[in-house]
Parts: sequence; structure tokens; C-alpha cells
Amino acid sequence: MFYTYILKSTRTGEYYIGYTGDLYQRLYEHNKNRVKATRGKGPWKVFNREKFLTEYEAIRRERQIKSWKSRRMIERLKF
Repeated sequence: MFYTYILKSTRTGEYYIGYTGDLYQRLYEHNKNRVKATRGKGPWKVFNREKFLTEYEAIRRERQIKSWKSRRMIERLKF
């Protein structure tokens, strides 16, 4: 299983979009400042996640969400 996920910083309100094969390990890495793009902006919480059978599908969905560049459209995805 692969996941496309959206994290939200509880400190800044900023969103981060990514994909992974292990969502909870990846969240741990974000919160321990092991991911350069999110370092110093956390703590992070999972805002949304979508499950896919293949890595290709997860990457495709990640790119689709990133292409929107609209905070309102991302906030509509809250689960």
C-alpha cells in the first residue's frame, strides 16, 4: 500500500503534501525534523490521506494536489 498524504503544521498552519509507503514512519520523520522541507515548522498532524495499491498512483495524486496551488481546494479534502 502507498499513501498520498497532507500534513498540517499545528504551529504555522502550513500544509505539506507527499507520498509514502509507511505513513506513520513518515509522520515520525517529519516531526523529528528529519525532512529538510518541513524542518522547524512542526509539529505536524495528518490532515488527509488517500490509500493506493501502487506507488505510481500515489505519485500521480500527489502531483495533482500540488498542481492546484489553492489552499481552499486542499482544505476541502479534510477527512
